[in-house]
Amino acid sequence: MTKQELIALVAEQADISKSAAERALAALTEAVLATVVAGGELTIPQIGKFGSVQRAAKAGHNPRTGETIQIAAKRVPKFSAAKALKDAAAA
Repeated sequence: MTKQELIALVAEQADISKSAAERALAALTEAVLATVVAGGELTIPQIGKFGSVQRAAKAGHNPRTGETIQIAAKRVPKFSAAKALKDAAAA
């Protein structure tokens, strides 16, 4: 589903204009991004939980040369699907 298809679906189901649906989608996206960047956690019921986790530094290998390299620690986004979403996908 494309962004425009999602906007049209939200507009239809919520009985609002497409421009209002686009603003709502943009607001949700901004809320998720701001929360994840701040290191917080945002839960959307029946969808899942957005957050971020800290990955430790580790040793890796360059696949081309076989040389051992150091991979720096970093914060990465994480999503955990809610039970309702998992059940719906399995059906």
